[in-house]
Amino acid sequence: MILRREIKRNLKGLIIWSIVICGIVLLMLSIYPQMAEQQKGLDAMLEAYPDGLKKAFGMDKLDFGTLIGFYAVEVYMMTTLLGGIYASMLASNILVKEQSEKTIEFLLSKPVTRTRIAAEKWLAVLLNVMVFNAVVVAASLIGFQFGRDSGVDAGTFALLAVGGFLLHLTFAGVSFLLSAIVRRSRTVVSVSLGLVFVTYFFSIMAGVSEKLDFLKFVSPFKYVDAAGIIKNNALDPVYLCIMLGIIVLSVLSAHWYFNRKDISV
Repeated sequence: MILRREIKRNLKGLIIWSIVICGIVLLMLSIYPQMAEQQKGLDAMLEAYPDGLKKAFGMDKLDFGTLIGFYAVEVYMMTTLLGGIYASMLASNILVKEQSEKTIEFLLSKPVTRTRIAAEKWLAVLLNVMVFNAVVVAASLIGFQFGRDSGVDAGTFALLAVGGFLLHLTFAGVSFLLSAIVRRSRTVVSVSLGLVFVTYFFSIMAGVSEKLDFLKFVSPFKYVDAAGIIKNNALDPVYLCIMLGIIVLSVLSAHWYFNRKDISV
């Protein structure tokens, strides 16, 4: 009942976000053939970029002339950031809105436990994030057809897709925990979005200067850095464990806190 209600409630948002992200992915990949034909001009343009800017976005490690390099710089960074925003907005509001909209009284009057409420709401978040990432993958596969003879290694693309999905779940998990703790909907959404933007800024700063390299440990965006995944053809196992740990701990903590939360009915 709760799962079906949440899916129906968030369907419009999911469709809008899916259309937008699909359009962005296809638009960016449709540019690639023209960029590839002007390789010399592109190389000259990249050479003119400041070293700090190239390091910040991994352009010093990626071959921008290849389809996968172009995808990593122009598409992957965009989808990870927008996906993080979508996942945070969705998860941060899903528990707290019941109190904000006074519908928690209706829910708790039904023969359902708080554990079930939290579990079905997290499942709704999980399904929405999965669909969002499936749309990104499908749009990317279609967009790769614009590259004509430029092939993309399926294994490398799969790693990028998994990395993006785990990144979005990491932000969703933390935002879900905040949703269980905070009482005001506006506050939790603002904090969750702030977390996404601050950690994205940290990932850029970590790439700009070696003195700020330590920031990569507090930015999930660095955990799934496209340059590292393409270069090593693997996800870093340490970062993988950190992300899975954050997701599991956040969701379990959200359940624990929601079960003990003082909710007036």
